[in-house]
Amino acid sequence: MREIADTLRIHSRTAYRLIQEGKIRGIKVGSQWRVPESSLLEYIESGLQSPASKEKDEKTGSKQLKLPI
Repeated sequence: MREIADTLRIHSRTAYRLIQEGKIRGIKVGSQWRVPESSLLEYIESGLQSPASKEKDEKTGSKQLKLPI
């Protein structure tokens, strides 16, 4: 959980909530969660915007930050 939180630069509770909600796919092994790298990358990719939608967001004033990988 800590690695996911560090990678996404979020709190570990937020990472746990994302997994519980099914937004990030993971598997529970005993009392710990395991998240495949492909699942994390899939989650990050789903948050990236296309250039057309980026122009639309600039008009509305919202801004999306991209995570360094």
